[in-house]
Amino acid sequence: MFKRLFFFVYGVACYAIFLATFLYAIAFVGGCPIVPSRLDGPLEGSLLAAIAIDCALLMVFAVQHSVMARRWFKERWTQIIPWTIERSTYVLFASLALLLLFWQWRPIGIEIWTVEHAGASALLWAVFGAGWTTVLVVTFLINHFDLFGLRQVWLPLVGKPYTPVSFRTPLPYRLVRHPLYFGFLLAFWATPHMTLAHLVFAIATTAYIVLAIQFEEHDLIAEHGASYQDYRRKVPMLVPGLRPRQPRERRIENPGAV
Repeated sequence: MFKRLFFFVYGVACYAIFLATFLYAIAFVGGCPIVPSRLDGPLEGSLLAAIAIDCALLMVFAVQHSVMARRWFKERWTQIIPWTIERSTYVLFASLALLLLFWQWRPIGIEIWTVEHAGASALLWAVFGAGWTTVLVVTFLINHFDLFGLRQVWLPLVGKPYTPVSFRTPLPYRLVRHPLYFGFLLAFWATPHMTLAHLVFAIATTAYIVLAIQFEEHDLIAEHGASYQDYRRKVPMLVPGLRPRQPRERRIENPGAV
């Protein structure tokens, strides 16, 4: 019982760190003055050094976020830590990678564009807010507490077996296959004041999202088999209304759950 309680407290602590990191991310990208570090700002020091450091920080997050989410890594990782806290640990490491990025980020300060028109500026801020709202709402539609590891530590605590979340497609998932990533793209690109650092961030995260989707969908096909393949043929990846690219059929060796 003590171990289950410890795992639950650990999972809640990891979630609290994630929540604080998520809120900081909104302020960081949006340039809110209440946080000590922001995406945009004047260049201090060498331009090449700033770009190199920023790209390295983005790479650290991308590698952590992708590698720890893969099935082969989870199979090995859960031989070291209990499966109950595997997701919470992933959430913790992802939060720490982001906090490192916020802490060490180097603004570059070179202006790319500035929108002076008040109405257009307000519209861009509205899209920015809609992006973050989309990200949060979508997590609840697909099971927020499972996504961030709370369900995995709660069920053993109350003596209930864990059951994987079933494949389903609530409303946003009928428009695009990855509405959560779509929300991030809105949040990262919608700004009335685009600097070079912001542009580097937006381009790098967009490239990462497109690449991460390929790995993620490979795992989803392995887990859900023909159901996800059929869904993939019908629904576009990121852009609503865009005809989805028809993937080549692949033989599924093991369509079982992770």
